[in-house]
Amino acid sequence: MEAALFALPWVPVNIAGSDLLAKAWFGDTQYRVLLSDLNTVWEEEMNADDIQSRAQDLNKRLRAPTQAFFSHLCSVARPSFSSQDDDPISAAHVALERHGENLTVKLKSELAGLPFYWEFRCTTTPVAVVCRQLVRPLLAVSRVLQRQVEDLAVLLARKDAEIQDYQENGAVLSRARLQTEPFDVHQYRENFFTQIGVTLDSLGFDSEMQALYMAVSSGETGRKRKRSPHSSPAAEDKHVSEDHAPDHLQITGVASSLASQEQNNVKGSSGRPLVADSKQTVPSTAAAGSEERSTSRMKKKKAVGLFR
Repeated sequence: MEAALFALPWVPVNIAGSDLLAKAWFGDTQYRVLLSDLNTVWEEEMNADDIQSRAQDLNKRLRAPTQAFFSHLCSVARPSFSSQDDDPISAAHVALERHGENLTVKLKSELAGLPFYWEFRCTTTPVAVVCRQLVRPLLAVSRVLQRQVEDLAVLLARKDAEIQDYQENGAVLSRARLQTEPFDVHQYRENFFTQIGVTLDSLGFDSEMQALYMAVSSGETGRKRKRSPHSSPAAEDKHVSEDHAPDHLQITGVASSLASQEQNNVKGSSGRPLVADSKQTVPSTAAAGSEERSTSRMKKKKAVGLFR
């Protein structure tokens, strides 16, 4: 049951006017529900015997086995835990009650023409479960997203170097409105941190975040490091520290090396950088008299894409 929960995302739901995060798994005749308001995490786990006993306590006239009414329970309960409250199949009245540290979700529906009652009596979750189901996967998601940002920053630095090479070889942008400034990772970070507006109690788990959470929690992303039988713990610690070096150092180092490499390539045989002219066009083939001199230089590549 624990493994089945790892394959499910946290879904933002509204239960009786309360915004919560929910993760619910329903089996054949058992279920497990996790709910959180980002202050507390509640859970309930029930097997077939427990479900049968509670069903008889809440529905005195019910004499059917668990298999007979559990599918109906799933059909009315799933929409409440999957942000599908308006689903016509979930014709149930939902109420939410708090009793001290416990949380109860009450459902009232109709089964075979008779009222059917159910209660999810959730208690506070142990810290170990919270760490496994919420804290550790979200920390892994943040690391994956940070690595994605680093990769994109490196890609932008390479794109800027490519554009600079086009311009220094005489390319002119065909549409001025598409012109952009070179990407400065440090300035970007400063602007981003000053403009960030996400609150700590936000329950915004969109579809992309849910997919990333499931991928991380199920072990589909990230490298699994294998320890070599000949490696020492000190060497492994050094390798881990290199992988987790500050991101601005990694990005700056790569961007600087790319920029210096592009500048060396652009200098040419004269040893001085070429200056781009905003109105300059791509140089044409040299005249026959200067044929010997032009062969000593690299052949200019025509700009493609947004340049002409």
